[in-house]
Amino acid sequence: MNPPSASAPQGPGDTADVLVVGHGPVGQTLAALLAGRGRKVTVVERWPRPYPMPRAVAFDGPAARVLASAGIAGDIRRIGEPSRDYVVENASGEELLRVPLRPSGPYGWPDSTSMYQPGLEEALTRRGGELPGLRVLRGHRAVGIAERDGAVELVAEDVESGERRVLTARWAVGCDGANSFVRDHGLRTGCEDFGFALDWMACDVVPHRPEDFPPLNLQIADPARPRVAVSAGPGHRRWEFMRMPHEPAGEFGTTRNAWRLLSLFGVDDRNATLERHAVYTFRGRVARRWRRGRMLVAGDAAHQMPPFAGQGMCSGLRDAANLAWKLDLVLAGAAGEELLDTYERERRPHVRQIVGMSVGLGRLICETDPAAAAERDRRMLGGRGREGTSAGSSADTRADALAGGYLHRGPKGPAGPAGVLLPQAPVADGRGGRVPFDEIARGGFVLLTRDDPAEYGGGPRAALERLGARPVRLLPPGTADASAGTSTATGAVTAVDTGGAYHEWLAAWGARAALVRPDFHVFGAARDLAGTGELLYAAAEGLRTTPASPGAATAGR
Repeated sequence: MNPPSASAPQGPGDTADVLVVGHGPVGQTLAALLAGRGRKVTVVERWPRPYPMPRAVAFDGPAARVLASAGIAGDIRRIGEPSRDYVVENASGEELLRVPLRPSGPYGWPDSTSMYQPGLEEALTRRGGELPGLRVLRGHRAVGIAERDGAVELVAEDVESGERRVLTARWAVGCDGANSFVRDHGLRTGCEDFGFALDWMACDVVPHRPEDFPPLNLQIADPARPRVAVSAGPGHRRWEFMRMPHEPAGEFGTTRNAWRLLSLFGVDDRNATLERHAVYTFRGRVARRWRRGRMLVAGDAAHQMPPFAGQGMCSGLRDAANLAWKLDLVLAGAAGEELLDTYERERRPHVRQIVGMSVGLGRLICETDPAAAAERDRRMLGGRGREGTSAGSSADTRADALAGGYLHRGPKGPAGPAGVLLPQAPVADGRGGRVPFDEIARGGFVLLTRDDPAEYGGGPRAALERLGARPVRLLPPGTADASAGTSTATGAVTAVDTGGAYHEWLAAWGARAALVRPDFHVFGAARDLAGTGELLYAAAEGLRTTPASPGAATAGR
């Protein structure tokens, strides 16, 4: 580790609540979520200007929900379009696998949105500029990091002048990519490697007539040349090609070779503009440690995965959503630092599962042995008719569920819906028209209930206050919208469950109330008023302490 240099100056504005290293989509989202909660955030980014070309090309429904909560809901449809079904074909064009993707999924957004990444980063940058507590230092690279005296000190070097300055914060998060400085020099940890790495070339193209190349979400498992065709947002397309074992690496990435490979899809310089072509090596890796003291990692600094499931950036955005509210509560003194230990405990198992799935898809698509590919085709074509599923497209919200961490526990682990993602549906809250549920949740804890919060006794009310939770009473479908609104006395919101989605969801779990965390995961549910009081007490107590027994009916680590 490189400790801060005593000769590096520190100015009066160089102290923050949180330092974020890296200003890609994950770092931008984490910074916006924290600054939106009133935190003072400094972001350090080594590149003087944003990268003008796309890298990621899609995000799923839960990730769209996180981006909306960061303040760019109005931009998502401008920079993106619903992705087509995920399809894997063999060399003969026979369909081996199809994953249905709906234009309106259970989380209030399409199951998958194909997007233009520079547009996404521009929207997040604009949002960051609206937040007074957020400062971005571009053209500065991290060259030293250490923890001392209850703070993190980071030395940032101006990449042009070489001038150094010391930045201080109570916490630091490395969102600085696969070659993370924070992970290597701050956490000083290595990575678990899944043993699957290959070279591919990505070609980002703007068709002269987009209608000539309709958006696709197609993987071609051809042993002679595995390849991919996907949308990269409105008016943009991406084609990718695997480097075959016999091809020299130096020749594979040339412009001439890019055009030669694009011809496999009928693309040439008469009907399209090649904006970028780049060879990259994908890997499946997960950091062995995600926190050390006051330093943490998120996004590619914590995990990398093959691109075939489209979950790399999505996983990073989930990291940001999980971490932002926990850091905020710890900074406010409303939670003990132990709460931050639940970040890795909740996210790492989910990421390992996603990396494993991505590696499995990659091995299926990247098979170059003709005999093995023929056997794969025979096996998969024999099972045709069974459609695939994915975490982002499953109607069962248990697909994204947490298996442990800060959740209401029963004797055998998380109880009832604890850990699942709450669906998002329209409600009427008295302001006229229908609004997505998240708009009335407003980024904090929410108590979703069929009961009148005015009936709660002093204990539940005190727990609600300690959590900063907003009670939302759900009225059944058909209730006049005029019955909805916000109580000036209690701050509780009354909303009409216009389509009945939440009444059905609660009934399916045998519950009358559910406490939802700020990252949309359910802390737990209750069957009656007494159970609601116990649920709220467990949540409030769980923020301060960690239970000695994992079987205790309270909040666990």
